[in-house]
Amino acid sequence: MRVLLETERLVLRRFTEADAEDLADLDGDPEVMRFITGGRPTPRDVIRAETLPRFIRAYGRFEGFGVWAAIERATREFIGWFEFYPPEGRGPEEAELGYRLRPSAWGKGYATEGSRALIRKGFIDLGVRRVVAQTMVVNAASRRVMEKAGLTYVRTFHQEWPWRIEGEEHGDVEYALTKADWERREASRSGGPPDEPGTNRGR
Repeated sequence: MRVLLETERLVLRRFTEADAEDLADLDGDPEVMRFITGGRPTPRDVIRAETLPRFIRAYGRFEGFGVWAAIERATREFIGWFEFYPPEGRGPEEAELGYRLRPSAWGKGYATEGSRALIRKGFIDLGVRRVVAQTMVVNAASRRVMEKAGLTYVRTFHQEWPWRIEGEEHGDVEYALTKADWERREASRSGGPPDEPGTNRGR
């Protein structure tokens, strides 16, 4: 099992073929998929044949980037995933942050905890200069996570989706955080510069 990093309550590790059922259960939950497909589940055969293989292949492109299975340390249970990967056509100097968690893990601060850990690892260990994230305007919970993780609003935009999703007429939002801004905030919070590479809990 390749572990990327650990936080106080989470382990983020690589996906394996053994995670197919957990991933299918996650994408089969209408609550989870509300702002992604309008609540439509992803078929299990698509998870096995397309989604999971795509996750696994991506680890070989940029070291330290990908979609990471989120495991709750206290129970060792799969609770969802976090994405930290260069946007299409970009190199590892920019990373897109994403997260998808089971409803049982909502409201516990897990999304913020995992996001902050990935941002720290990206800026300290992976050479990332800017982190971006996107969600629907009406997805207030996801926007709060972005803000708590340190990202700030950049723009509102509209894009075409293959499904009808409630609130889509309001568009999507992009949030971002630069390494320079992150370093300033970390210094003001701790009274000194952020940790040097290797001193965080990433592996």
